[in-house]
Amino acid sequence: MDEAQQYERYVGGTPEAEQAIFEKLARDLMRVQWKIRKRGGAADIDRTFHAKAILAVENARLSFSSDLPEDLRAGFAQPGAEYPVTVRLSNASGARQPDFARDLRGAALRVQASPEQAHDLLMTSHPVSHARNAREFVRFAQVMAAADTAVRKGIALYVKLPLKVGWATAARMRRNVKAASGREVRSLALETYWSRGAILWGPAGPVRYLLRPAADAPPAPSPSKTDPDHLRYELLARLGSADVVFDLCVQRYVDDRRTPIENGAADWREQDAPVVQVATLTIPRQDPGTAPARAVALRIDQLAFDPWNTTGEFRPLGNLNRARKAAYEASSAHRHGHRFYTPTPKRNIVVSALLRGMFGVLNRFVPWHRLPTLLGLLNVEAIRQVLRRDNLIDTEIREAAPRPHPVRPPIDERVRMRRTYDGTYNDLSAPAMGALGSAFGRNFRPVHRPDLFDVPNPLIVSRELLHRDTFIPARSLNVLAATWTQFQVHDWVDHKRYPTGTKNVEVPLPPGMTWINNPGSAPESVMRFAENEGLRPAGGTGPPTLFANAASHWWDGSEVYGGDESVAKSLREPDGGASLRLENGHLPLGPNGIPITGFRDNWWLGLSVLHTLFAREHNTVCEALRGAYPRMSEDTVYHTARLVISALIAKIHTVEWTPAILATELIDIGLKANWSGPPKNWLTQLGLWLVDAHALTGIPGTLPDHHSAPYALTEEFVTVYRMHPLIPDDYEMADHRSGRALSALGFNDVQGAATEPLMRETGLVDSLYSLGIANAGAITLFNYPRALQAFERDGEIIDLSVVDLVRTRRRGVPRYNDFRAGLHKPRLRRFEDLTSDPHTLARLKDVYRTVDDIDTMVGLFAENPPERFAFSDTAFRIFILMASRRLQSDRFLTVDFRPEVYTPLGLDWIERNGMSSVILRHCPELAAFLPRTAGAFAPWRTGVPPVAGTGRV
Repeated sequence: MDEAQQYERYVGGTPEAEQAIFEKLARDLMRVQWKIRKRGGAADIDRTFHAKAILAVENARLSFSSDLPEDLRAGFAQPGAEYPVTVRLSNASGARQPDFARDLRGAALRVQASPEQAHDLLMTSHPVSHARNAREFVRFAQVMAAADTAVRKGIALYVKLPLKVGWATAARMRRNVKAASGREVRSLALETYWSRGAILWGPAGPVRYLLRPAADAPPAPSPSKTDPDHLRYELLARLGSADVVFDLCVQRYVDDRRTPIENGAADWREQDAPVVQVATLTIPRQDPGTAPARAVALRIDQLAFDPWNTTGEFRPLGNLNRARKAAYEASSAHRHGHRFYTPTPKRNIVVSALLRGMFGVLNRFVPWHRLPTLLGLLNVEAIRQVLRRDNLIDTEIREAAPRPHPVRPPIDERVRMRRTYDGTYNDLSAPAMGALGSAFGRNFRPVHRPDLFDVPNPLIVSRELLHRDTFIPARSLNVLAATWTQFQVHDWVDHKRYPTGTKNVEVPLPPGMTWINNPGSAPESVMRFAENEGLRPAGGTGPPTLFANAASHWWDGSEVYGGDESVAKSLREPDGGASLRLENGHLPLGPNGIPITGFRDNWWLGLSVLHTLFAREHNTVCEALRGAYPRMSEDTVYHTARLVISALIAKIHTVEWTPAILATELIDIGLKANWSGPPKNWLTQLGLWLVDAHALTGIPGTLPDHHSAPYALTEEFVTVYRMHPLIPDDYEMADHRSGRALSALGFNDVQGAATEPLMRETGLVDSLYSLGIANAGAITLFNYPRALQAFERDGEIIDLSVVDLVRTRRRGVPRYNDFRAGLHKPRLRRFEDLTSDPHTLARLKDVYRTVDDIDTMVGLFAENPPERFAFSDTAFRIFILMASRRLQSDRFLTVDFRPEVYTPLGLDWIERNGMSSVILRHCPELAAFLPRTAGAFAPWRTGVPPVAGTGRV
């Protein structure tokens, strides 16, 4: 056990449970910051507390006593050692109020023990806190945030505070506050400052520390009652004539009764814990009013002091200190614009609650998709609010107990202005959030049932319910819509697999069936394929239900650009050129015949078409940027073009692909509103103003918001995007000029190493045309591509439908009935509740014992979708939760979607372009064939073949 943990008691019983509580308190403190800013009318967010600095210098010295007691010698605390110190003395309020206002005062020290090691010591001018613990501390801050007059302060202290913490606790807190802030303060050089919370001090165990003025400190005049800055001027005068000196002292821990660790409101009395001087702090004589000194003070004011900026030997202890770790990090990130808080207007809270209740009753009789458009939009918004509240599960792996850390270096300015190669630093306050290797999130708690991994046998499920005998077309979609799905999934999600043959999943086959698992191998009674690599928290022993994403979770075009720096740079032109490498307009080939691009797995003609198209589009954007901004470096051109292409892809998916696959007026309005705001219709705008004011601008006009959990794509999101039935088995390549068929091919003829010879022979124009005029498959039962049920990949032969079923079960995604219930839909009581088709019913009853056993993918395919929807309402609920979240969480699609980052040309490019314009820029020959009244993902007009023997069309 961590040495410090023997002294501590965690809220909720475990460090993990306590961290979740503290994260909520941290968000509450950001709301306090926002309220203080709103109250003061400031443009920028200030510190939650200690906003007004009285003195800030970086040339102080801390000198440890030569006779330092033996047990207090630890780490940097050594006899005679001396270190430079940054000092900030301040008022304690979060508002920049006059110095004569009743208030506590604070001292923050940063002791620079070495270039790599610093220790932050934070203190206030009263020995105990008004709050015993973090919850009381935050509740007090909340009620006082808007108390800017005597009347409001009285209401806050005597009405609101008791309602938050109880009458007895409120009375004790008021007494502490009055005792702490009621004293006359003549000079901050004459105040004593206490740590309140304890820290570990090496082998000495817990201590509290304090800073008291030297015994010979000169007195100060009576404080001014009118000068708002009199404490600053007093310190300026004092430092103009002499050093300011303090003694750094400690009090040793005795026992939990006399010197409690977890109760910040308890005093460590000197008769129980004598004060021992350990060092002297000297602020040398100087003039803090000079221009260089003021510049230093401004720099110090931007620092984030944190008691966790230290080493393990000096780890902070106790509830308040542990809460500070989350609170200080959140507060500092909010202040510096790295983390954001967006308050929900009260009208939205009230109206949304009423609508959720109303639609909850109405939907028992009429589903949302059968309501008039405006009511349907409001209904979908009400559903999304419930899902955001209940269906975002935090899966981030965190430290078991909070750990100290070095002072974090400033963020590299380059990462503020460009997407990183691996997705780090999208959220500047949590650099690893959503990055390559971070865990998939969850929309439900995982269900780990090894006893049901093979029940019913997934091969039987596949053969009886998924296998395609006859192609079922989706008449409203072309094959470009199908391949676009895969193009996007490769950007978003990639479960890492163990190398083939090293660690396998083994699926037992039904009696009498065999499977050839590798080319040339003998038939076996099991189907074998590579297992996914799971994640576990450090020291964790639970089931493997957490998996890392081998792509970043962000919408960053990684399928085009690569997911790490080495791959990304290898795709660019030599010598750091901004353009992507192309050979006569085509992607360069790798040694195995698969093109060199950002994501090369599962390669086939559809992917080749889209990768080639967007590589060309990237290069066109680079050319435009060079022309518009000739002084821009090639590296900046590359990264700016990547931002533009990634955002353009996100826009196409949001306002073109999705309305094509969910082809209703309601979805078209909703998705376009996500990107650019709702239509200029007063009734629609009024409805959104009442329910969700942020929807009035479109997501790019808002601030990032992760809602109730750190951003990550989820295992359930992966499940609903299993849309392999979209892929046909048969393809006809055609000449766009004549409409004449060039060749009839099977899927294996257009995939893998066969792809690029076909692509080069046919050309991008005719390849696009051939995919554009052909129908995608319907997302339904009995329509899984035959070619994918015996598919060679990475040296193994797999039935991808079986793999899909097995992966979903093993990743802990609930079965279909639990899945839909988790999304607040009524449970199925019988098979007939899912479908009325006699053939489907018979097959379902043959395969599954009860409706609760139905696999999620099977249920999603079997469910009758809303009219003109390509997939089910159950899948749609994951979509409405996660689709807007991919935009809303991404700072490059919200707060940094601005000309300073993208350039004016870049934003204009995104605004003016879509899938059709991208196609026509690179293949203008196709203008006559694109749909006139629909997007590029609807079936195109076909060229008319010539009449035999006449040469006429």
